[in-house]
Amino acid sequence: MRAIFETLDAMEMNKMNVLHWHLVDDQSFPFVSETYPELSEKGAFNARTHVYHRKDVEAVLEYARVRGIRVLAEFDTPGHTQSWGKGMPKLLTQCYDKDHKPKLGIWGVLDPSQEATFEVLQKLFLELSRRFPEQYLHLGGDEVDFSCWQSNPGVKAFMERMHFGNDYKRLESYYIQRVVKMVESLAKSYIVWQEVFDDNVTLAPDTVVHVWKGKGWQLEMQKVTERGLRVLLSAPWYLNHISYGTDWIKYYEVDPLNFNPANSSKATDLVMGGEACMWGEWVDASNLISRTWPRASAVAERLWWGTNTKPTVTPAIKSRFHDQHCRMQTLGLRVGPIDGPGLYCPCDYAM
Repeated sequence: MRAIFETLDAMEMNKMNVLHWHLVDDQSFPFVSETYPELSEKGAFNARTHVYHRKDVEAVLEYARVRGIRVLAEFDTPGHTQSWGKGMPKLLTQCYDKDHKPKLGIWGVLDPSQEATFEVLQKLFLELSRRFPEQYLHLGGDEVDFSCWQSNPGVKAFMERMHFGNDYKRLESYYIQRVVKMVESLAKSYIVWQEVFDDNVTLAPDTVVHVWKGKGWQLEMQKVTERGLRVLLSAPWYLNHISYGTDWIKYYEVDPLNFNPANSSKATDLVMGGEACMWGEWVDASNLISRTWPRASAVAERLWWGTNTKPTVTPAIKSRFHDQHCRMQTLGLRVGPIDGPGLYCPCDYAM
C-alpha cells in the first residue's frame, strides 16, 4: 500500500492522470472479491498479509481521486490466470499429454468450453463494475497459450460443435466477445491488449486497443487506426527494462505519433494517450520508486508535448529534469538519479 501511495504522489508531481492497476496475474490473486473470496484465500501469496481488502481498494481510489488520478483496473483473461485456479480449479483448462491422459496438476488458461466459466466471470465483473468507478475496465487478452485447449478433448469437442475447425483463434474470439458483451451490459467501456486485435477478434467500434509490443509498434498503430479503433500506446516505454547509463533520454525522444505517414488528423485523433509500464518480474516495493522515477517523468513530458515532433535533449532540459528529481527527493520519494557523477541534490545527505 505504501508503494502504491508513493506512486500516486509521484504521478501527481508529474501530471500523470491514470493509474493502470494490474491487480491479478498468474503468480497471485490478491484482490479480495466479496463474490468469490476463495480466489484470494487460495490464490494470493498470503491470504492474510498479501491481499487488497475492500478498505485497501477504497483507500487507493480516494488517494488517487484527490490527486486528479483515475484508477483503471485490469483483470487479465483468459491467459495469466493460473492463480485463479488455486481457488476455483474448474475455471482452468485441464492439459492432456500425447496419450490423451490428463497431466496431473498442469492447467492452461480459462476454459471457454464450459458455460460455468462465463457464469463466474459475469458475477465477478458485476462486482468490479461496482467497486471501480472508472468508466473503463482493462480486459487483458494478451499472451494466450492455445496448447492446453488443443490437447483437451472437451475443448476439441466444443470446437467441433461450434464449427471452429482447428482455428483456436476463433475460440479466443468467441471468449473475448462473450466477455465484452458482459462488460457492455454493465454500461462499462473496455481496453484490450493488441493480441486481441492481431488475432482478428470481432471488436466493437468503441474498443480501445493497447499496443505494447516494442517491435513494429508504428505499423501496429497504423493498422488499428485504419480500422477506426482508438489506441493506447505503451510499447516504447517499458521502464522495467533496465539498461546501463542515461536511458530516460530514449523515452523522452519517442514520437508517439510517428506512425501516420499520411499525417491524417483522423488517425491522430484516435490516439487516446500513452502509458509508462513498470512490471514486477524484478521489482517489488523496495525498488519500485527508484526504478520508475524520474525515468517516467520523461514519458510524462513527452505525452504532454502535444505535437508530432521529436524533441532533442539539451543541457537545459537535463538541468530541468535534475531539478524535478531533487523536488521529488525533497518530498521524501527515493527516486533514482537522472545522470552520472557530478549532479547532486541538497537533500542527498538526508536520504
